[in-house]
Amino acid sequence: MEMYHSPVLLKESIDGLDIKPNGVYVDVTFGGGGHSKEILNRLGEGGKLFGFDQDEDAQKNTIDDDRFTLIPQNFRFIKRYLRFYGVKKVDGVLADLGVSSHQFDEAERGFSTRFDADLDMRMNQAVGISAYDVVNDYDEEKLASILFQYGELRSAKAIAKKIVETRLSKKIKTSFELKEVLSAFIPKAKEHKILAQIFQAIRIEVNQEIEVLKEFLLQIPDLLNENGRLSVISYHSLEDRLVKRFIRSGLFEGEPEKDFYGNISVPMRKVGKMIIPTSEEIKINNRARSAKLRIATLSK
Repeated sequence: MEMYHSPVLLKESIDGLDIKPNGVYVDVTFGGGGHSKEILNRLGEGGKLFGFDQDEDAQKNTIDDDRFTLIPQNFRFIKRYLRFYGVKKVDGVLADLGVSSHQFDEAERGFSTRFDADLDMRMNQAVGISAYDVVNDYDEEKLASILFQYGELRSAKAIAKKIVETRLSKKIKTSFELKEVLSAFIPKAKEHKILAQIFQAIRIEVNQEIEVLKEFLLQIPDLLNENGRLSVISYHSLEDRLVKRFIRSGLFEGEPEKDFYGNISVPMRKVGKMIIPTSEEIKINNRARSAKLRIATLSK
């Protein structure tokens, strides 16, 4: 389990939950179980932890502990599946967003630019569209929009045009074939950065990561007990912006309405400042370099 994924900001994110020994907690991104094990270490005999993970590989890491239940589902359905277990309120929710180290390191999953593999990128390989579908079936306008919004690529339109032109004569089936098609847009000095942006954009679309995050966050105010905590680790600006805005205003865009007296009512409030990994953690675990942790609780 330890080799599966090294948990990022482990102490800080679990400290942020302010664990009550007999509380009920949820780790919505179970992965290798690193964060979950630390939560269990701090829970008493009467505590309870639920984990969510839709990835079959992650589900093999389940923890043999009577206090732990692994739910093999997407965390966008958090309230629905917790109700199935008779849980309507919890004391804390942890989310470590993005792709696990294991998913990046398993060549056949197609997440990494380092390996040649079928274009897949699905976190749940049993359902949904794959990266192949996005690359070969989306029209030029939609492809360009995804690359611009999710990859923040200035050359999104040109890249989309090249993909569409190429697939007219031959389907683009693997990650290396995609890299070859896009080689003209990738200067050697920035190869890793631009490829990562392109793959990120496609992956976010495949897994509906932005929609999932929004649906998840909107359920949190109703799910948390009084003084309950939300602890979220994000890895790119798109996610972090959504988390920050939701904690600040309960919205993902715009500003909350003011009442007659100029006051606003928001469901959450931040706890402390945003936390980033130490230089020591980044040296040990390079994946931590872009991590940002935000902690929130219910407004009073």
